[in-house]
Amino acid sequence: MTLIALPGVYAPQDDTAILARALRREALPAEAQVLDIGTGTGALALAAAMRGARVTAVDVCRPAVWSARLNALLSRTRVRVLRGDLATPVAGRRFDLVVVNPPYVPSPAPTPPRHGRARAWDAGRDGRAVIDRICREVPALLGPGGVLLVVHSALSGVELTLGRLRAAGLTADVTERHLVAFGPVLRARRSWLCSRGLLGPGSQAEELVVIRAERTC
Repeated sequence: MTLIALPGVYAPQDDTAILARALRREALPAEAQVLDIGTGTGALALAAAMRGARVTAVDVCRPAVWSARLNALLSRTRVRVLRGDLATPVAGRRFDLVVVNPPYVPSPAPTPPRHGRARAWDAGRDGRAVIDRICREVPALLGPGGVLLVVHSALSGVELTLGRLRAAGLTADVTERHLVAFGPVLRARRSWLCSRGLLGPGSQAEELVVIRAERTC
């Protein structure tokens, strides 16, 4: 399905497709409650809704909210799209599945941008400005047996994510690894990333990982 991305909205890329495949492999209960954080165009929310799930999607970016609502309307798919910061609009609720494709690219800027398309990928100097919040805030949204699926770059500290999710009481493992050719952002930052020891000379691809974390009790 072709999705509409209004100006300033992150269009689905390889990471979205990788996470969508992981989502399709999840066994969902009837009328599962699914949350898509940072929905963008709504691609992941729509993928869950087409499986019969009751889907809530959240994005802090107003054009992203409009894009997701429009794509849900055009696909005749029911998705509730809310505007807000990460899990704030759904505080107190519990979900069977939470999917997140967060900003995760390390940036020379010490803090993530507040406006513009770059806030869909820039995540501070270590790439973890949003990932760490996910590790802190999302576990409380999972019901018993609830699952978190999150995709991010190996440049952003996979073991840190696993450790913090496990410390929050979840079982957590890497379920997929994919090499993806550099896009324009990483090509432009290759020298800076090499200077920080995050890339080796001549690197042309980054590794993307899917982390699956589950609340087992």
